[in-house]
Amino acid sequence: MKPLAGKVALVTGGARRVGKAIALALADRGADIVVHYNSGAVQADETARELRARGVRVAIVQGDLSHVDVAQSLPQQAQTLLGRLDIVINSAAMMLRTPMGEVAPDEWDLMFALNLRAPFFVAQAAAPLMQADGGVIVNIADLAAYETWPAYVPHGITKAGVVQMTRALARALAPAVRVNAVAPGAVLLPDEWDAVTADRLAATTPLRRIGSADDVAQAVVFLCEAGYVTGDVIIVDGGRHIRT
Repeated sequence: MKPLAGKVALVTGGARRVGKAIALALADRGADIVVHYNSGAVQADETARELRARGVRVAIVQGDLSHVDVAQSLPQQAQTLLGRLDIVINSAAMMLRTPMGEVAPDEWDLMFALNLRAPFFVAQAAAPLMQADGGVIVNIADLAAYETWPAYVPHGITKAGVVQMTRALARALAPAVRVNAVAPGAVLLPDEWDAVTADRLAATTPLRRIGSADDVAQAVVFLCEAGYVTGDVIIVDGGRHIRT
């Protein structure tokens, strides 16, 4: 029997990129999946097909998590669709390049709404639904939580908040719900980055390569199954945080 068989996992932003890799990895471990997406309906349908091919139950939910009422209602929707809720992966996020002196208030508000406020209210709404059998929440943070990137200051602040939120929720929701996070480094690069930039990033990473979405998914799976781990953050960055 697969380790997560019979469990239901909600993956926000689960239709593409890292969220999709996480959804597929959890399905490979036997979990049924609720795929949340905002604007990628075609990608969500394709991800659902790939998940069903793995023999698990799948549901799809659309919603803009920058609206707090959507974040608050999402866990109940997931439970209603597949009958229970055991795992929440807060993967939906955005990363905007915002050099100092050019940060607009609406960009600030949108990043904080999606990257920090949404996972908090998803977690708050999910926790009571998981009390009976215990539950797991895994937040996706970022290496930017630990470093200073001048062109991404608001993004880094939101992700530092995710790290602190993870620790605080782990304390507040114990022992019924375990809460951890994964902080990826260079795994999937922005589409606008060129090959020269990617090569330079790989060369300055101790493991000498760019990571993959699967590297993040492996860490998430570990945290979903590691029953004596809570309040922790796993950095998945090829060693970039120790390069200096």
